[in-house]
Amino acid sequence: MPHRGLFVGLVTLDLVYRVDRPPTDNEKIVASDYTVAAGGPATNAAVAFSYLGDEAIVLGVLGAHPMTQLILTDLQRCRVTLADLDPTRSDSPPVSSIMVTEKTGERAVVSINAAKTQAIASSISADSLHNIAVVLIDGHQMEVGRAIADQASAQKISIVIDAGSWKPGFETVLPLADYVICSANFYPPHCQTAEDVVEYLSALGVPHVAITRGQQPILYWTATQSGQIDVPTVQAIDTLGAGDFFHGAFCHAILQEDFRDALAIAAHVAAQSCQHFGTRRWMEG
Repeated sequence: MPHRGLFVGLVTLDLVYRVDRPPTDNEKIVASDYTVAAGGPATNAAVAFSYLGDEAIVLGVLGAHPMTQLILTDLQRCRVTLADLDPTRSDSPPVSSIMVTEKTGERAVVSINAAKTQAIASSISADSLHNIAVVLIDGHQMEVGRAIADQASAQKISIVIDAGSWKPGFETVLPLADYVICSANFYPPHCQTAEDVVEYLSALGVPHVAITRGQQPILYWTATQSGQIDVPTVQAIDTLGAGDFFHGAFCHAILQEDFRDALAIAAHVAAQSCQHFGTRRWMEG
C-alpha cells in the first residue's frame, strides 16, 4: 500500500536553461535547451516521493495568479497534490531562473524564495496530517513548519528536515525532528565544521543526522553508530534538484528501511536525476 507524505515549504516556478556558460555583464547568450517546471525543495521532494509509488501532498503558498496554472499542471502530471495556504493570493508565485552549465552540470540560481509568501499557522487545515506517514519540512515556511512539526511529533509521525541552509527559526523545529539531512552548506550559529553541526543537533536531541556532500561520501550519525556511505559515480548532466530528490527518496525509503539503507537508496535516486537535464526527464522512459 502506498504511504502518504506531507511536504511543507517552498513552491516556485522554475525556468531552467542549458547553457555553454553563464553570461557575463551586459552579455546575451542563447540556451541550447530549456524547461519549465514546479520547483522548490519540498515540492521537488514530493515529486520524487510520488514517482517512487507513494502519495505526496505539498503544503505551501501558491495563490490565484495566472502563472500558477503552469505549476499546477506540472504537479498534476507528477501526481502531486497541492494544499494551498493562501489560495486567494493575487501576486505572482516565486519564480526561479536557473542556468545549467553543459560541461559540468553545475547550476546558477536566481530566486527570491519564500520571503514574500510567508503563511501563518492558522492557515493549516485541520486534517492536514490525516493518514500521513512522514512529514518533510524545508524551512521556507517556518511558522507553518513548526506548527506541523508540533502536531506530527504528538502523533508519532516521522519528521524529516531538509537542512539545506540555516534559516532563522530552525532552532524551534529541529528538536522535533527524527531525521535531519544536512547539506555541506548547513551551519547553525557558531558552527564551522561538520563535527560542530553534529554536536549542535545532538544537543537538541536529534536521533539521526546525515550530511550530504555532492559526489563525496555521505556522513551519518545515530545514537549507536556513525560512518559514511559512498555515492554512485556518474557523469552529471544537471545537478539541479538532486538534493531535493534525495530527500523525497529518503522519505519513501525510511518507511521501509533502516537509516543507513534509506540514505543509500536516496543517493542512487539523486544520482539518477543528475544524468538528465531538468528536473523531470530523469523520471521518463
